[in-house]
Amino acid sequence: MKADAKKPVKKSSSPSMIHIWFLRHLQVAISSLGRLTRSPIGTLMTATVLGIAVSLPAGMWVMLDNVKQISGNWDAGASLSMFLKADTDEQQVDELIGKLKLMPEIQHIAYVTKDDALVEFQQFSGLGQALEILQENPLPAVLIITPTLQHSTPLQADLLLKQLNQEPLADLTQLDMEWVERFHAITEIAIRAVIVLASVLSLAVLLIIGNTIRLEIQNRHDEIEITKLVGATNSFIRRPFLYTGFWYGLLGGLIAWFLVTISLWLLSGPIEKLTGLYQSQFRLDVLDLPTTVVLLMGSAFLGLAGARIAVGRHLRAIEPD
Repeated sequence: MKADAKKPVKKSSSPSMIHIWFLRHLQVAISSLGRLTRSPIGTLMTATVLGIAVSLPAGMWVMLDNVKQISGNWDAGASLSMFLKADTDEQQVDELIGKLKLMPEIQHIAYVTKDDALVEFQQFSGLGQALEILQENPLPAVLIITPTLQHSTPLQADLLLKQLNQEPLADLTQLDMEWVERFHAITEIAIRAVIVLASVLSLAVLLIIGNTIRLEIQNRHDEIEITKLVGATNSFIRRPFLYTGFWYGLLGGLIAWFLVTISLWLLSGPIEKLTGLYQSQFRLDVLDLPTTVVLLMGSAFLGLAGARIAVGRHLRAIEPD
């Protein structure tokens, strides 16, 4: 008789280590969230405090971004005045304008003729009758050049000024650099203020989460001792508290998003009415998807970090007798 054919070996259907690890963490995460839902008022109060702390720098950052957007639409932005030579004819001006429009640094060009410049000067100088005595128009034609928003910084605008000064038809090119430097200095101060405020409030979030987790550890002191007696490791005991901090941080981030969104919605109406008086179509930007993701992830990370600090400090002090 022929030897019986070997039966195929069945592959083990036991879950892999990664699968088991994922299931354990998912179980602990759900149980930690369930523990928080058992005391909804206390959880909501703690998460609201965290949300207020996180919403302040987030709201300031969004408003600062809107201020930058408004500045890009102001006519008083970084504009350059190119005074043309007196013997420049209209054909040369058209050729120069066409050449300048091809430059990626330039957004808009306005041409002021000699006659238009004289009329404007007569209206605003108060010397209208005196100018009528002149036989020739002494004013040159001017090109009002508006750079793009990316090239409106003092450094980029200065580089563009030097480049325009090299044009053969340009007699003089001027830039209102003082206004640009003042605006960017104010913007820089506002950015630094937001960073400082965010750092201080992040520390406050860490302390709030740490104190909350510390109280939770004290309330479960006996449970932790019994768990250690039966052989549980510190990482096993630490895991629920870390997820508790994570959920606190995530809930605080959601509340912060809600507060910022409501605040911007309440401000959007009056701001649109104000900008409408200045013939502007500006609309207040709200939290977009990338900013929302950063807000929620950052808040959850702060909650996790605060819980990690508190657990690492207080859990070692609990040892079974």
